[in-house]
Amino acid sequence: MRRPLVSAPHPSLRYQRKDTEQYHVCVGAPGISRSDRRRFAASLLDSILGGSASSRLFQEIREKRGMAYAVYSFASQYTDTGLVGFYVGTREENLAACLEIAAAELADVAAGNFRPNEVTRAKENLKGRIILSMESTGNRMSRLGKSLITDTELLSVDRIIAEIEAVEPDDLAELARVLLASERLSASGIGPEEERFLEAVAHVNAALAPPAAA
Repeated sequence: MRRPLVSAPHPSLRYQRKDTEQYHVCVGAPGISRSDRRRFAASLLDSILGGSASSRLFQEIREKRGMAYAVYSFASQYTDTGLVGFYVGTREENLAACLEIAAAELADVAAGNFRPNEVTRAKENLKGRIILSMESTGNRMSRLGKSLITDTELLSVDRIIAEIEAVEPDDLAELARVLLASERLSASGIGPEEERFLEAVAHVNAALAPPAAA
């Protein structure tokens, strides 16, 4: 079942000034529901963007440039909507560059510019995690209970694997264009200087930046 996206609220900005060594920033947007067939593509998209050590954000921001220790993406699905986004914690001199890199990677995926074997690696990673999780009795019981409480279909592992394999690169690009369009992105942050934060978030959504003084 594919539900239409719930009307997204207008992107918003939240900031809390605090004398911290690093800026802590979350950028996100409404996602898809737990019954949406695109949830398998959403999980793969999350894995490619920032859900593993081989993901784009982790490699480009942490491994290649050493700009942040903690950087990752996230995706959650609920009854009628969901949540997608990413987090980065970095020093003030790297803040703008980190968000500029993240925005470039989001746009690159939305354009369908996947790297060699990138989608295949994401599929293998996701399938491996699912199969390994089935070795835990607690995980199995949690899966059954979650299906019962949320009234969602309980799929067999073979069906889940088949759904993951059926996702094509074009599906991922289309979902990224829908969910992670810059005009949908909101941002929140904690750090010592609000002005520096506002300048940085303009890289992910220019509409979040305050208007220039006349």
